[in-house]
Amino acid sequence: MKTSWRSASLVASAAAVLALTTACGQDGTPSASSQNVGATAVPGDYGNIGTGADGAGAGGQQSSASPSGSAAPAGKLAVSTNAKIGKVVTDNLGLTLYRFDQDTAEPPRSSCDGDCAKTWPPVPADDATAGEGIDKALLGSVTRADGTKQLTVGGWPAYRYVKDVNAGDVKGQGVGGKWYALAPDGKKAQGAAEERPGLSTRNDPELGEIVVDGKGMTVYRFMKDEAWPKPVSACTGACLEKWPVVSPVDFEDTKGIQKKGYMTFTRPDGAEQQTINCWPIYTFAGDKAPGDTNGQGVGGTWYAVRPDGKPVGASEK
Repeated sequence: MKTSWRSASLVASAAAVLALTTACGQDGTPSASSQNVGATAVPGDYGNIGTGADGAGAGGQQSSASPSGSAAPAGKLAVSTNAKIGKVVTDNLGLTLYRFDQDTAEPPRSSCDGDCAKTWPPVPADDATAGEGIDKALLGSVTRADGTKQLTVGGWPAYRYVKDVNAGDVKGQGVGGKWYALAPDGKKAQGAAEERPGLSTRNDPELGEIVVDGKGMTVYRFMKDEAWPKPVSACTGACLEKWPVVSPVDFEDTKGIQKKGYMTFTRPDGAEQQTINCWPIYTFAGDKAPGDTNGQGVGGTWYAVRPDGKPVGASEK
């Protein structure tokens, strides 16, 4: 992302005044016990199971283990380097280990049971040992609800992902904005922070191509708003606490967004708000991480936005 994109957004207010002279629709520029084992060795929403960020396999080696088998031993742990997300912890067969944001590390606790545990099999702690690059002091165990011992790394319960079939696969990375490969220190393996345009698109496994902001958060439309003959927001007062407006974003700081009707307008409180195809856009306070779409369909009036400004799953007025 060019730094000029960001600096350009500082003059968005001036551009907004210019944009308002153009009619909408026209083209314009716009609690568990834990013990150390290293010396010897979601309920409800468990990640919106879908397509993760595939990573390159380590030489394409086929794993002989059954990833879906929750009792598959971990053996000697190792560190593998993925080109996109950096160093990750793998089991003795090269399968990536993951952590879940809804778990806790202090104290260690797993909140992935039932169907969640079928998709994300817990890694047994009994035979896990520290290989090269793994600090054995960071390895431990947590007692699950069924009495079994699950491996922890840096206090975080460790899992495999059923869609990882080859050594080096990282298909579980970022699933639902809650699942991440385990780095050797127990933190999330995320690689270098990705710089995003102010507005861009992503392919959601359920909703298709939708608009996201510069932090990767889903962007929404309010069906009570108006776009013609000029943008009008019906979300005011307490509504804005749940649905913050998207501030002006220079069009040069976007990717994949329709140019027609891309403009800003002045709200009654004097704040400037961005539109796509003249429709005011917002984010949702109930979305806690990139990938969340908790605002979709709320009240039958809030919907994620397509790159052309149309709502996902709702008919236009």
